[in-house]
Amino acid sequence: MASSAAYPDADENLEAIITRIEQKSRKIETLLKQSKPVEALKTALEGSPLKTLDERCKSANWIVVHRAMMAIRDVDGMFNSLDPEYYDILMKYLYRGLSTGDRPTCDQCLKIHEKLTEKAGLGCILRSLADTVNTV
Repeated sequence: MASSAAYPDADENLEAIITRIEQKSRKIETLLKQSKPVEALKTALEGSPLKTLDERCKSANWIVVHRAMMAIRDVDGMFNSLDPEYYDILMKYLYRGLSTGDRPTCDQCLKIHEKLTEKAGLGCILRSLADTVNTV
């Protein structure tokens, strides 16, 4: 995953992050139109602005990840082609999705959470909850 060392007080860096998220969003829409939801999810998770404290960046990236996550129909098949490097960040976004309270989002997050926990183990949950520096 690409790292994102963002400085919340520098407007040009925040604007650069938003621009990257917008570009990522366009790429994801293209992948979804090509019926490649797992590739769209990988793209959404890559370069997530984890270290920024700016809520605008976090919300913009959540929208992109949410769009890709909701397009997944075959959760078992997703884990056949999703690399383990994405597991921890995906878990963070699943908890963000559960916090929305939106029924369809929560249902999808719970389906993915169940399979992710089977695949990655309880350590994935613990790492996700314990990491307070890299937030989504």
